[in-house]
Amino acid sequence: MTFTISTVRHSRVRPESSVNSDSLPTYTTTILGAAIALLAFTCAPPFAHGQSYPSKPIRFIVPFPPGGGNDLLARELAQYVAEPLGQPVIVDNRPGASTIIGTELAAKAPPDGYTIFMGNNSTLAINPNLYKKLPYDAVKDFAPVSLLASAPFVLLVHPSLPARSVKELIALARARPGQLNFGSAGTGITTHLAGEMFNLMARVNIVHIPYKGAGPAMTDLIAGHIQLAFNNVLSALPHVRSNRLRALAVTSAARSAVLPNLPTVAESGLAGYEAGAWYAVLVPARTPPQIVTRLHMEFVKVLQQPKVQDRLSADGASIVGSTPEVLGKTIEADIARWGRVIKQAGLALESVR
Repeated sequence: MTFTISTVRHSRVRPESSVNSDSLPTYTTTILGAAIALLAFTCAPPFAHGQSYPSKPIRFIVPFPPGGGNDLLARELAQYVAEPLGQPVIVDNRPGASTIIGTELAAKAPPDGYTIFMGNNSTLAINPNLYKKLPYDAVKDFAPVSLLASAPFVLLVHPSLPARSVKELIALARARPGQLNFGSAGTGITTHLAGEMFNLMARVNIVHIPYKGAGPAMTDLIAGHIQLAFNNVLSALPHVRSNRLRALAVTSAARSAVLPNLPTVAESGLAGYEAGAWYAVLVPARTPPQIVTRLHMEFVKVLQQPKVQDRLSADGASIVGSTPEVLGKTIEADIARWGRVIKQAGLALESVR
């Protein structure tokens, strides 16, 4: 497994004094220097001394309900990063309004390092294209910390559906236009866009059913209330292995290492089809750079641990551990990419409120 590990360094800039010390008597210069040093020490924020941050529990906002891939990854990392930080990292699930409720809460939290956010391409790249009005700016209101991991989706169907391949599913959908439906974690979530892209490329009409998170969608799929869904490998694998759901294909460009016998959607008849999710940690904009650096380093160290690598790889995730700069560029690139898909599908919405 290959993953990128980087650290961020910030240079300390010392402001020039407006006082010409050469024109002062020696004792005056000494007193002035001591006073400035004492003032700098007493007025410096607590994190500047390297020992005070964090001094209380950290809230890890996840804009999805429990049970989905974002939640599972956040809980996995929170338990390990808490130890080097010396404080509990508490996962706070805030689902609703296609992740906008939790994302807004994180964007408007105090920029003091005690609120971190589990973001992905749904919240940060799709929503800015899908909704004409959002209570947050995906680029301006967040400071990137690290791109943690990425994972493809799996095209899942209920065992009662008479389709055992992508080609059979397409044929069935064309024979029953508007009669099949697919569930997603919510309107505008990547799993929704994966389905819309499938509709466009396969020239079918499979009706979208939005849920408040991947967990509820999976529950209804297992119960047979919906026929199919695109879901991340992390939460799909247990149900595939238990035969409660049938996997037809993975949505990545290449086959998944954890499902090597499962073809991709592209090789199953839809050449060029590719979709997936990435997971990232961010903090509110204007969070002090020292804190961003500390959080970045601790999360990257956690991703280096063999037990974490084994756990995430077993769930089909590819570890990244990028710099904040790389995450920022990833967000901007995905905003452009998904914007083209949304425009072609004609999915723009006014607002969720």
